[in-house]
Amino acid sequence: MAAAIPAEKLELKPPPYPLDALEPHMSQNTLLFHWGKHHRSYVDNLNKQIVGTQLQGKSLEEVIVQTYNNGDLLPPFNNAAQVWNHDFFWDSMKPGGGGKPTGELLKSIERDFGSFEKFSEEFRAAAATQFGSGWAWLAFNPRPSDGKELVVLKTPNAVNPLVLGYTALLTIDVWEHAYYLDYQNRRPDYISIFMEKLVSWDAVCAKLEVAKSQAA
Repeated sequence: MAAAIPAEKLELKPPPYPLDALEPHMSQNTLLFHWGKHHRSYVDNLNKQIVGTQLQGKSLEEVIVQTYNNGDLLPPFNNAAQVWNHDFFWDSMKPGGGGKPTGELLKSIERDFGSFEKFSEEFRAAAATQFGSGWAWLAFNPRPSDGKELVVLKTPNAVNPLVLGYTALLTIDVWEHAYYLDYQNRRPDYISIFMEKLVSWDAVCAKLEVAKSQAA
């Protein structure tokens, strides 16, 4: 899990690359709208919701877990989770990304899914079949009952692995605003480009190392 972020006054974090760095696979125009407008609105709305409440001063992760409220969502949850989800999404990509991971990450994927190709198929299917708005994730299960530490999840709306007991490693945003300017209604094309050209396996590997150390 990323370091806790004080929620006294949340600021909009920029992606870890220039807004045109993912072109031609994800356009600067998409980033200007998706990060500059949608992501910004979640930050602004959350700040308005938590000011003067017991949530002010808590970490973003604490706000998410508390307002998830065991599935009986409290009003700040959607904005808090969407801030975290989008920060995580930007970190899941890099210029010149995609392809196949290497090293221990690849070994872990092959161990838990049978092959990288089977993982890719399962992840793409989760992203493609999430009805309406939501996310697909590769996550680490710290307490696997079947010995498999890596799992693919799909979650509706703003729900994320934090509230389900998992540690997120990778995500793709399948809300329509994530891809419509570049791919219109062709979600499968967007998913393929994400996997083949955008995924930052370096970031996934680093998150897996942290997750394993925390679970040890």
